[in-house]
Amino acid sequence: MPERKPAGSTTLITGARVIDGTGNPWFYGDVVLTGDTIAAIAPAGRAAVSAAETVDATGLVVCPGFIDIQSHSIVPFLTDRRSLSKITQGVTTEIMGEAWTPSPSGGRIDDPFRESWPHIPGDQDTWRELAHSWTRFGDWLEWLEHEGVSVNVGSFIGGGTVREWGKGLALGDATPDELASMSGMLAAAMEDGAFGIATALIYPPGCYASTGELVALCEGVAAHRGVHITHLRSEESRLLEGSDEAIDIARRTGVATEIYHLKAAGKPNWDKMPEVIRRIDAARAEGIDVTADMYPYEAAGTGLASCLPPWAEADGKFWENLRDPDTRARIRRAMLEPASDWENLGASAGPEGVILAGLQRPEHEAYLGRSLANVAADRGGDRDLSSQGGGE
Repeated sequence: MPERKPAGSTTLITGARVIDGTGNPWFYGDVVLTGDTIAAIAPAGRAAVSAAETVDATGLVVCPGFIDIQSHSIVPFLTDRRSLSKITQGVTTEIMGEAWTPSPSGGRIDDPFRESWPHIPGDQDTWRELAHSWTRFGDWLEWLEHEGVSVNVGSFIGGGTVREWGKGLALGDATPDELASMSGMLAAAMEDGAFGIATALIYPPGCYASTGELVALCEGVAAHRGVHITHLRSEESRLLEGSDEAIDIARRTGVATEIYHLKAAGKPNWDKMPEVIRRIDAARAEGIDVTADMYPYEAAGTGLASCLPPWAEADGKFWENLRDPDTRARIRRAMLEPASDWENLGASAGPEGVILAGLQRPEHEAYLGRSLANVAADRGGDRDLSSQGGGE
């Protein structure tokens, strides 16, 4: 962990362009630190202080730390909590929880790290025992604090985790008893400090949840003054319907709502964005607390699940389904044929637009950084890299 400065030591940062976080324009100024505390901000050359260390920041910017509101550092934090890739970009707060959190363990959750094992080094039994000890949502955050982490951290409760707690990985609507189990776990998580619920409605098992189920859960979040932050059920052909669903849930429950990385994916959908923004503005004028964030580039990073029909992963049988020739063929047909009832990001991007960024099998490393179309050309037209014996 970074070495903390002595409590009384003084550092003077001079010559920087200072952005103070208030919304005011930047200005040339000096910043005085006493230990780990900002003691003063002054116009350039006006900080009258005897400093143990002076940092010449000419040509640089000094500003408050950035907040990553969609951090995926849960697994990296298990073994390396320095967060160097974020700290060196100026990120000082990471908010986790989209779709999944490793706590709480219980309900119908069989394996808290189910999809993450390829990325977790060390003995699985040891990690599994640790995860099963996190029977409340706050246990995981307390573990992080005890182990030490360089950034500030917080988390939503994963919407998929809530669903799995009550319903497992099954398709279908939650029964009243299952929904009551989810709601009870969610209330306990809110009491433990969850910021709200983070749903990702294109990925199993979160995509199995109906609007009615989400309304019931968000009523509980609203009661705790939490936030529903959501990856819309569609960012493509049904983008308008997906944004309407998020707004409708907010309208019916009063829950504050944030839309993750609002986008119109696929060129045929780009002209839908003005209408989406108009509908969000109209909802806000109505008094609904709904906002959205966006990143300024034409790309996305995701996994194989975004290209698969949701039923392929039901009941945790994804690899079993891939190993069965008939089911595998059915999955392949579903991936290649247009569908209106699920989001296929791979199809919308096309084989030229899918770039392979991570593969599990060493023999496929030569394909990293290449498009699916390029790899298929090398393989005689075969785009299938997922081994029938288990792989990517």
